[in-house]
Amino acid sequence: MTKLSQILLLLFISTFCLTFYLHAQTGIQPEDYYKTVFVGSSEISPNGDLIAFTKTVVKEEDNSRHTEVWMQKIRNGRADGEPFRFTDPSVQSSNPQWSPDGELLSIQSRRGDDSNTVRFIRVTAPGGEAFQIEGLDQTPVWSPDGEKIAFTRVPKDQEVEEDRSGWIAPDAITTTLDSARFDGRVITQMRYKSDGRSSWLPHPSVNPKRQLHIISADGGEPEIITDLPYHVGQIEWSADGSRIYFSGDPEEDDEYNTDLTRNLYVTDLESGETTILIEMDGNQSSPQISENGSYLAFSHTEERGAETDVMVVQIGNDGMPAGEIANLTSDWDLSPGNIHWTPNNRTVRFTAQIRGNNHLFEVNHSGGDVRQVTLGDRRLSSISTTSDGRYMAYTSTDATTPDELFISRNNGNQEVQLSRFNEEWMADRSINPAEQITWTVEDGTEIEGWVIKPVGHEEGESYPMILKIHGGPHSYYGNTWFQTFHVLSASGFFVFYPNPRGSSSYGHEFTYATKEQWGLMDEEDFMTGLDAVFEKYPDVDPERVGVSGGSYGGFMTNWLTARFPDRFAAANTSRSISNWKSWYGASDAQGLTEFEFGGAPWEERELYRELSPINYVENVTAPTLIIHSEEDWRTPVADAEQWYISLKKMEVPVEFIRYPRSSHGLSRTGEPWLLVDRLERIRSWFDYWLNEEN
Repeated sequence: MTKLSQILLLLFISTFCLTFYLHAQTGIQPEDYYKTVFVGSSEISPNGDLIAFTKTVVKEEDNSRHTEVWMQKIRNGRADGEPFRFTDPSVQSSNPQWSPDGELLSIQSRRGDDSNTVRFIRVTAPGGEAFQIEGLDQTPVWSPDGEKIAFTRVPKDQEVEEDRSGWIAPDAITTTLDSARFDGRVITQMRYKSDGRSSWLPHPSVNPKRQLHIISADGGEPEIITDLPYHVGQIEWSADGSRIYFSGDPEEDDEYNTDLTRNLYVTDLESGETTILIEMDGNQSSPQISENGSYLAFSHTEERGAETDVMVVQIGNDGMPAGEIANLTSDWDLSPGNIHWTPNNRTVRFTAQIRGNNHLFEVNHSGGDVRQVTLGDRRLSSISTTSDGRYMAYTSTDATTPDELFISRNNGNQEVQLSRFNEEWMADRSINPAEQITWTVEDGTEIEGWVIKPVGHEEGESYPMILKIHGGPHSYYGNTWFQTFHVLSASGFFVFYPNPRGSSSYGHEFTYATKEQWGLMDEEDFMTGLDAVFEKYPDVDPERVGVSGGSYGGFMTNWLTARFPDRFAAANTSRSISNWKSWYGASDAQGLTEFEFGGAPWEERELYRELSPINYVENVTAPTLIIHSEEDWRTPVADAEQWYISLKKMEVPVEFIRYPRSSHGLSRTGEPWLLVDRLERIRSWFDYWLNEEN
């Protein structure tokens, strides 16, 4: 080999190695959202031979998402082949539901101009195209024998057809000279807007109620079973199919009612008589009948801010309670979610958040200790079980992996991962794990958080860090996929995301510890958390710390940059609150602060002022990126406008990004183009102020 050949070979090897290294060091990018596959709605068939689930992809060119129902064959609790598409790829399909015999799968799928989106597919012979059942246009709830289907809807003769119906309140005092020319609104109710809905809500007088309907499983004319002044929801058949249980709130239209007033009811299908099931204060919801029909389980919350518990009562032959109501979770400090019975009629199961995770729990119907069924640093969702209770299907996500489909035995053992839709593209990304960190605040409370190191981290080098703050405040971070965190990690940042007091998943007292102390109490958790991170990770540069959050996290971002101006070198505040007084008059959720602050602004005038970041805004020095949706009715854009103008007047570096056609949920369900743009704006803002010399 000549000397020139040796030099060329060395250059080739060096170039190859450098390319391989750089490729291996590529972390998650904002545009990787377009590659992400979202798995949900797992429904295992009654006999356990199939699992239906939804697969959602992002169509970048169309600025849209596309959802289909997919299927996984199962044999003895294991995958029998690869997952396959089950529905027409040219249309969207979702919400799979099995008939009791497992021969039909119902889906929601809009086809052309047909307003009826409910369709059915034969899973066994003869198979074929999706079809409709005459008279059924809402999500079906089959009777135990599969002969009848219950559903709720507004009776057709009560449907509002006029587009502008309810635009002018019927109790309005003012009049108009020409109603045809007036295309505005005359509003006299408090509930005239709802986040996620761009148009204003009509007057409640033109808000007909969803009633219980029953139809033959073969189709026909549905029978309207109820005629009640409130919406019927959460319907559940009795074991023998003679009755239907449901929940409803008779005070739902009372805008001044602050009590929890949802009740459980039972309708006898032969007589048509509807009876309140249980006389209790608070909310009763989620009725679930045991397979033998002997017991009813339900959830109960006595008042706002009280613990939610799982209750059980024996049911007599008349369908009514026949004994004392037992509280199965009175000594258990977590908050139960979806409830279901095991087929042996002896155990009630439910989901719950626990220390950043979400898992399945169970308790004997006769009482005793609550037992955790599934384990691991992850979050399980969409749990369904076979009719014999042997197997269950669910989706699972953790800090480095989006949701995928799983199956296991009913005790959580012999788990098998069934889908790997994100594996291929993620194999080309460097993704650092989340490392747990805990610390103790002055009153002795332990706080938990997680730290993700920068991609390509080298010991001894100096790196900036972003403190991320979740919303709620009664939400929680933990072991689930957050693309934002990994985008920041890929840009050279440590990412620190804690669960301060006020977060859920740590017990009831922890969740409501910050009542009437928003910001005042949990600021300690964030600031001492930063100190704990600096001690454990000496590579973090304390002079290059940014803070970022949305909703309550946006409020806390404003709060911390105003209260601790020397600790933060840059900030991003999204869908934030700066002034609780003005927020109260513009939001669709006044009840939040009426409870958390102990009253309305005129009742707790000083507290609303004290907890408003705008009262400390003169202290802010951190360059701030403000992001807000223009149709956010939960935290309306005026709060962002106040913060922006204040910072601009003080000559603090600030940018204000307003996203059109977007609500409070932009970062989760917004238009893909806008969602990805938001990720890049946050990344580039912090990159400029914390990674570059300025």
